[in-house]
Amino acid sequence: MSEEIYANTEVAADNRADSSDSEQSYEDVYVNEDNLQSQRDKQSESSGRETTSSRCYRLTAVCLLLLCVLLLIAITVLWIKFNILSTEKDKLETSHNTLTKERQQLQTSHNTLTKEREQLQTSYNTLTKERDQLQTSYITLTKERDQLQTSYNTLTKERDQLQRVKEELQRFSKLGLDPGWICLSSSIYYISNEKKTWNESRQDCRGRGVDLVIINNKEEQEFILTHLGNRQAWIGLSDRDTEGVWKWVDGTPLSTV
Repeated sequence: MSEEIYANTEVAADNRADSSDSEQSYEDVYVNEDNLQSQRDKQSESSGRETTSSRCYRLTAVCLLLLCVLLLIAITVLWIKFNILSTEKDKLETSHNTLTKERQQLQTSHNTLTKEREQLQTSYNTLTKERDQLQTSYITLTKERDQLQTSYNTLTKERDQLQRVKEELQRFSKLGLDPGWICLSSSIYYISNEKKTWNESRQDCRGRGVDLVIINNKEEQEFILTHLGNRQAWIGLSDRDTEGVWKWVDGTPLSTV
């Protein structure tokens, strides 16, 4: 740029050779050149300042952009986490509500089962009491039945005895009660004056429809001894089956009681 200015100055000097104040022109050129240089310096300084300012602005813009990007990323991450946490919170609330309902249902079921258990316990106690009462009634009825059975057996025996006595009385009434027959309570005895063996005496009794006497009690024994006096008689007791083992003619063993 300096060379061009000098060239222009020379050309201007040649063209103005006829001018009387060339020196003044040179001074103007130098002044203009200084002005141009100062303007260039100002422009360079201004452009340097502008370049520095623009660089600062750009750096600031880049930093702000990076901050915005980072902020956007942070917001996005926080938003995603927020959504995830919200979803988890909703799930937890749903689970909590579900568990609360299940707990209430279980509590209701527990209460119901407790009531049913108490009712069953009450029913069990009632049934146990009824069973005990029935058991007591059963035992009482069993005793009464046994007593009735005993009474029935006793009455049956008495009836059979009375029937036999009746038959004997009827039979002996037909016979006219020949001499030798005696009575004790419901029994009729015949004391024969003939002397015979035990077998012969039994055959004779059977021929009369009876058998040798079976002494059942002390009263009957004393009655027979009283009517025998000093005489001897066969009774329905023998050891003919097994020697030393005494039995009555009906097969019952001799009792020493």
